[in-house]
Amino acid sequence: MAGIKEIRTRIASVTNTQKITSAMKMVSAAKLRKAQQAVTRMRPYSEKLQEILQNVSSGIESNDGNPYAAVRNGEKILIVAVASNGGLCGGFNSNIGKATIALVNGDCAGKAVTIYAIGKKLSEIFKAKQIKVTKKFDYVYDALTYDNVALIAGEIMNDFVAGTFDKIIVVYNSFKNAATQIITEKQFLPIVQDASTSSLTAGSATGKQNFSRDYISEPSKEAIAIDLIPRSLKTQFYSMLLDSYASEHGARMTAMHKATDNAGEMLRSLRIEYNKARQALITNEILEIVSGANALKG
Repeated sequence: MAGIKEIRTRIASVTNTQKITSAMKMVSAAKLRKAQQAVTRMRPYSEKLQEILQNVSSGIESNDGNPYAAVRNGEKILIVAVASNGGLCGGFNSNIGKATIALVNGDCAGKAVTIYAIGKKLSEIFKAKQIKVTKKFDYVYDALTYDNVALIAGEIMNDFVAGTFDKIIVVYNSFKNAATQIITEKQFLPIVQDASTSSLTAGSATGKQNFSRDYISEPSKEAIAIDLIPRSLKTQFYSMLLDSYASEHGARMTAMHKATDNAGEMLRSLRIEYNKARQALITNEILEIVSGANALKG
């Protein structure tokens, strides 16, 4: 059994750690509320804009009118991995690293793959795995605003139009709730027609027909593509980063909550151990006093 002094030191250390994790949990909870509100406001707008974007893109007969829908051979792939600058958030960062590596070795095997990393922790993970990161955009979390994100999205979009990449995939955590983050691999470019948004199914299980959505475009779809599509793509990219940011704080809040609870359990065990050691010490002292008294009497 450890000595009383050692146990007391451990109790003080665990108590201090519990205070830190509890404070970090409250900070993350406050930041999560703001991030969740931003995601909630942005997601419906982004999804509807994406639906309109896909409809406009599908109606353009020539890729010359919409360079962001150009389908190429897919040999040059850019993977944009999105995580965070900070740690202490469970498997939030490592899961994105694993998903990216699995994508490189799986669907993208044998192709020219380039990786852009958003988040310092991802750069550290890839460096440990000896995977080259071509560009890092860690600064975006210093001020996560649309203007800052639009600069990154614009650079990526220009690379695609210039033919530097044939396909761009974004790997990020999609926010579901504070305890659940869904690892998502989303094709950012080229724009593809999504069957789930190209038609509206009305009771297909009962045999009713499907109703397709048809938009009236003014001016022409080609003219809309020039202005709307770049703006819509930047909005989608911003929405994905907001999702990741909210997921980060949800993961950190959950991790710090578990750490605080674990510290409480450890404190209870240490206090029981401390009381046992203290009781044993008192008992030994009593025995020594009694033995000394008996010796004097004898």
